Amino acid sequence: MNTPSLFHSLSYQDATAGMAFLEAVGFRKVVVYTNGSDPKIVDHAEYAWGDNGAVMFGSIRPESPFAQKGGDAKCYCVVDTDDDVDRVYRAALDAGGTAIQEPMNPEYGGRSASVADLEGNLFSFGSYRGGQA
Repeated sequence: MNTPSLFHSLSYQDATAGMAFLEAVGFRKVVVYTNGSDPKIVDHAEYAWGDNGAVMFGSIRPESPFAQKGGDAKCYCVVDTDDDVDRVYRAALDAGGTAIQEPMNPEYGGRSASVADLEGNLFSFGSYRGGQA
């Protein structure tokens, strides 16, 4: 895996449930650092997506200017095939996600679907890889 140079940032009220959702849809745990005083609190975590994507996240903490609320992140995750869109969409729903957009074939190409995780973060999964630079 290449080291990502861009990370999406999330905050979770229940980081353990957030990690379970991420793993269910295909993210891979890279590191998780829990709080020394309370192991239910995640101070920092990184989960990888594909060859060069990743998210960083931690538990919501009122004292932190960066982690006061959750559920407002949006992330587009590229999958290899149109069939993978359907598979990951079903996995997200099975993991407790909420359907936002059922799998569809947009006019600009590829296939995509969107799901909100248990805390409202929006994950779109698609086979469209963006324009060529």
